Amino acid sequence: MGEVVNLRQARKQKARSEKERLADENRALHGRTKADRERDRLTSDRAERFLDGHRREKSGDPDGR
Repeated sequence: MGEVVNLRQARKQKARSEKERLADENRALHGRTKADRERDRLTSDRAERFLDGHRREKSGDPDGR
């Protein structure tokens, strides 16, 4: 015979583990210093400018001239 499972306890345990997973994600996203966030923002801005500067056609010019 199979193991008897209390569904109420199983549901609560699943909710707790989901809550913990979400907390881990939030810690990774928001638990950074201001310097870390600023460095990441500058890096992404620099990469975006680099890509925009190497486009064959400018995005605002429909004729490509």
